[in-house]
Parts: sequence; C-alpha cells; structure tokens
Amino acid sequence: MGRAAAGQVPLTLTLTVPFDIRLRGEPVDATGPATAAATEAIQIDPDYAGRRGYDPDFLPGGHRVPLPTLHPDLVALAALNRPADGQANDGRAHVLNYHHFSVVMNRQRRLAFFTAVNIDGATSRRVRRDPDRWIFDPRLSESEQAGEEVYRDNPLDRGHLVRRLDPAWGAGHAVAKSGNDDTFHFTNCTPQHKDFNQNQTTWAGLEDYILDNADTRDLKATVFTGPVLAADDDPYRGVQLPRQYWKVVAMTKQNGELSATGYLLSQDHLIDGLEAAPAEFSYGAYKTYQVPIRRIEDLTRLSFDTLAAADPLARREAAATTAREITHPRHLTL
Repeated sequence: MGRAAAGQVPLTLTLTVPFDIRLRGEPVDATGPATAAATEAIQIDPDYAGRRGYDPDFLPGGHRVPLPTLHPDLVALAALNRPADGQANDGRAHVLNYHHFSVVMNRQRRLAFFTAVNIDGATSRRVRRDPDRWIFDPRLSESEQAGEEVYRDNPLDRGHLVRRLDPAWGAGHAVAKSGNDDTFHFTNCTPQHKDFNQNQTTWAGLEDYILDNADTRDLKATVFTGPVLAADDDPYRGVQLPRQYWKVVAMTKQNGELSATGYLLSQDHLIDGLEAAPAEFSYGAYKTYQVPIRRIEDLTRLSFDTLAAADPLARREAAATTAREITHPRHLTL
C-alpha cells in the first residue's frame, strides 16, 4: 500500500482468517498518541460502594420486579459480598451491585447464579469496544471466580452474561461508559465456545428485538440471564462448563400490562469434545427456544416471583409445558 499524501487520512486494512475484514481510517497525531483511545479504554471505577446496581422499580406502570430468589438449598452456595471498608450492603449479602446491573455468584461453581440488568433504550449509547480487559471483583475471593486460567489456549471465549451495551445508558457518555466497563468483571463472564459467542444469533438479539417492539412502553426492559448449573456439567480446568443458558425478559406493554418471557439456549454440541484434540471438536448447531418461565424455575431452582404469571405462554394451556424453537425474533410470543 502506498504512502498517504500530506493531509490525507491513511487507510488501515486488517484481514483475519477466515472472513473478518475491518476497514478503519485514522488521522495521524504528530504530537503523540490519540487521547480518544485512552478515554475509551476500559476503566473500572474503584468505588464499588457507589454502584446502585439493579433497580426493581425500573419498569414503568408501577410494576416492581425483584431479583430472583434462590432455593433455600442454594443459599449456602452463594458467594458473600465483602463490603469495602466495612460498609453495609443493605442486607443483601450475596448481591454484587454494578452500574445498572447486579450479579449473584455460585462460589462453588465460580460462575453466576444469575445476572439482572435494567435497559433504557431511550438513553442508550454506543460505546466503542476496545481490547477486552477482564478483572476480578475485589469484593469476592478470586477462588470464587473463574479467571483467565480457564480461557487460556483453548476455543473458549469469555462470554458476557449481561451484554456489554445493555447497561451502557444514561444522561451522559461517562455514565454509559461506566456501565459498559463494569460488564468486564469475571463475575459477569462464563465459558462459551468461540463459535457460539462470536456468531450473530437469535439469542444475542432477543433484547434488541423486544426493546424495538412497538408494544414496549418507554423503551425499557429488565433482563435476567444465567447458565443452567447442572450437576453433570463437564469439568474443565477446575470449572464445570454449562451446557445451557437461560434468559427472562420483562417489559411493560403499552396497555400497562406486565409481560415476561423466558428463553433457553442449548450449547451441548458446542461444548462436546472439549477435552479432545482441536481437530475433533464438534461444531454442531445450537438452538434458541422460548419456554415457559416455570420451566426455567425448575431447571435453575430460582423463583421469579410474579413473572411466571405474566408469561404469555402460561396463559396458553397447550404451550405451558412446551418449548418453541425461535429461528427469528418475529416468532416470539410477547
């Protein structure tokens, strides 16, 4: 490629096998590194006491949506939030608050029981994604979190549970960026096969479709997400790898009614063969299903309070115990 003439913007072409092509034009700053890159780099706010976390009163219409409740047998497995400097944690000893979302961890599995995020589509901002920098949450022991050693030199990706841009909203860019950056805690991370995590899927677009739905009031939604922590999940480097993931999305409809829907994604074929040689990995298909919230409660032993009653599938007797494959967001029953 020829040199750029004076005053022109040089063109950078990056090719990554097999089909990842990126074009980017950047101005040259003769005085030193661009300050914009430094501004956008992931920066974790060290003041954890100032994080308000998930808001149960976020949805319009006066609908209170509390955090899921752990079955009594699971409470002992929940990691304890060690308040910084002895500050109180409002009686929620297991809840880790971040900017616009919260997490409850299973200390034995070193993965989240669930995450809970508020999404405000009206004030969301597209924060640029720079190179990832994942960190441990200092409020937990590192032994209770699955860190970098799980992901090194294998086809596993650090999969976000709370999507990076879901908490990236607010009155200004700095507020949105704080939410974006907080998603890079290992507490919000779960091992996912690279093909699942990097491909565009129906699963990844569920929140976007619901927020864009004309019947969603005030462009607001609340989303709970987590892995199905099954006893027979395969062990790998000290962590059992989840084979399925679940999601529950709640929103207020234009008529003021609360609507909550549940989804399940199976990752069995992608995880299959992880201990085998790289050439023997199985890259089988995974599927997204809309399922009754009651089914997710049975699988996870979590209680979603009144959300099961707001599930449209629960009102359909024939669908109350079935799973419906979703190949396009227009197939959703909201």
